[in-house]
Amino acid sequence: MDTKEILKKVRRIEIVTSRMVNDVMAGEYHSVFKGRGIEYDEVREYQPGDEARFIDWNVTARMGRPFVKRYVEERELTLFFLVDASASGGFGSVEKTKNEIAAEICALLAFSAIKNNDKVGLIVFTDHIEHFVPPNKGSSHVLHIIRDLLLFKPARAHTDVRLGLEYLGQMAHKRCVVFLVSDFQASDYEKEMRVVARRHDLIAISVTDPRETRLPRAGLVALQDPETGQTRAIDTASRRARLRFERAAADRRQRLRESLSAMDVDHIEILTDRDYVRELVRFFRTRERRQTGEAVR
Repeated sequence: MDTKEILKKVRRIEIVTSRMVNDVMAGEYHSVFKGRGIEYDEVREYQPGDEARFIDWNVTARMGRPFVKRYVEERELTLFFLVDASASGGFGSVEKTKNEIAAEICALLAFSAIKNNDKVGLIVFTDHIEHFVPPNKGSSHVLHIIRDLLLFKPARAHTDVRLGLEYLGQMAHKRCVVFLVSDFQASDYEKEMRVVARRHDLIAISVTDPRETRLPRAGLVALQDPETGQTRAIDTASRRARLRFERAAADRRQRLRESLSAMDVDHIEILTDRDYVRELVRFFRTRERRQTGEAVR
């Protein structure tokens, strides 16, 4: 797509995403990401039903009648998108590529964040740090991030999730919410992921194309790894070959689930031929129930 088409696509994403935030995601983001705590706001006169523990005894003694301290939630958060832009993300066998779906997911989450007055930042990586946008607020900032994701042409083809996590650790000095968006066709990043998960609220979003999980019956097919250029021929007419491919793909996905679970990293699985909004809402509601249960205990 040329720049004009990209800008039209950005506008469409803005319209659709804004509607989703208002109609579908309302309250979901806010209920899960609650901010860093509460802060003092003001002192006001006591009203029936106010808790006695909030009485400001100094003001009460001075005024001769009870006053209470009022607190509000310290709402502001910083949200970082750590996005894998390696060559494998350009693959797409359905309407959209993995990279396009990743951009739309980031848009939805970013508009949810700014609706709650949070800051949003972006790190794009391959096996090199390709692009960095410092955290900021506002719709124009989010649109800038979406344009960057859709227009971006990486200089490298390979993936190094470890490098992206290390860079985030250098740039994010305070605790923040981090969405790591990747197809996770990489390895040897567990140590760095544990470090980031201890310091920040890390959520992994894995984006997978359906052709990466199963093959159609189409005869002899040449499959090429977009990151290495290596090509392998598979006879998809063979049921045994198709099943072997599906089992290998299922094993990879299961290993990723188990690895993230062992590191206490939340995981959202996205298939590009399915409704990603439903998966995001399911994640938010599951996490809210878990947090409520932990609070009760």
